[in-house]
Amino acid sequence: MGEGQGDRNFDGLARRFQRNIYGTLKGRIRLAVLERDLLQPLPALLGPGPLRVLDAGGGTGELAGRLAARGHDVTLCDISGEMLALARRRCAELAPGRPVRFVQAPLQALPEAAGGPFDLILLHAVLEWLAEPRAALTGLLTRLRGGGLLSLLFYNRHGLVMKQLLHGQLARVRAGAPGGRGRGLTPSRPLDPDEVLGWLAEAGLERLAHSGVRCFTDYLPPDTRAALDEQELLDTELWLGRQDPYRAIARYQHVLARRP
Repeated sequence: MGEGQGDRNFDGLARRFQRNIYGTLKGRIRLAVLERDLLQPLPALLGPGPLRVLDAGGGTGELAGRLAARGHDVTLCDISGEMLALARRRCAELAPGRPVRFVQAPLQALPEAAGGPFDLILLHAVLEWLAEPRAALTGLLTRLRGGGLLSLLFYNRHGLVMKQLLHGQLARVRAGAPGGRGRGLTPSRPLDPDEVLGWLAEAGLERLAHSGVRCFTDYLPPDTRAALDEQELLDTELWLGRQDPYRAIARYQHVLARRP
């Protein structure tokens, strides 16, 4: 996804990512939040389109395919060749016959490689894998047109701390090292929402929506989670996702913001 020292490339983990995210309840919760926050209000916010969309670090193409199916002009960028191969297949499934442009490049090179400016930029589950997330975000915003939208999804430090506390990892939390160990799908640099919101405010963006993703589902015992009606669970996640303190401990945060 990036090229700075310590940035993460998902070659070798692409299929595991696909199975563990959008192939599970986790992914369905994420999609429900993004549908409510982004996809449903998008025509009212930016008009019917077609819009120029950049999916930066777009992974397996789930959102890119859904936006292409709605008639938008989509460019998906990722540093991982394996991710791009999965994204091509997924976009063909979701939006048959609709062209999607694919660019293999690190996030830091996207201002040059991806073109633009864009009406909508997606930056989903990327910043927490980068050594210099603020600099990457700042560079990307140069490709967002005035009045355009940023959809930012990032891994929440507070949610990971809560999960680790519930697993009894007290010493690790107290040592200030709540991130993953760099081998799996838990980011080593989870982000503080207040800090990220501060970056957006300093860039002059207007916040339109702010939701937590997976406010409580990750904390349920597996047998309790399996016994629940999924639609009721999704409805409850959506209900709590815009309320603190539940939003504050969600595993991810989603922010929709407009550039002046």
